[in-house]
Amino acid sequence: MVRRIPSILAAALLASPLAAGAADKAAASDVEQVYLKKCKNCHGADGKAETKMGKKHEIDSFADAAWQGRHADDEIRDAITNGVPDTKMKAYKGKLTPEQIDALVGYVRGFHPDKAAQPAKAATPAPVAK
Repeated sequence: MVRRIPSILAAALLASPLAAGAADKAAASDVEQVYLKKCKNCHGADGKAETKMGKKHEIDSFADAAWQGRHADDEIRDAITNGVPDTKMKAYKGKLTPEQIDALVGYVRGFHPDKAAQPAKAATPAPVAK
């Protein structure tokens, strides 16, 4: 019976919010590293596209509330997955996992200027007609 206590305690700790928080931090760090490696040169570390490539290709700012409102998660996911025709935005299908792409969608949503003031569900706007 005494030998079971450490394994039960270990299982409880792994299932605890503390362990979940550590996993969330690791995942956040992973997506940030992917963004910095794959996206930063054009979109900037702050998402504002105030980079040489961003300015040259007139890339929109992810930190613009209007841009965030015009683009549904599925549109952002499609742009990352399949690229954007007639632009320098290349496709990452086969280069990033679907999970990494989904994480990047969330990361891009994190640039919304009013993110802190929004409820979690508000970060996913309904599709808007162009």
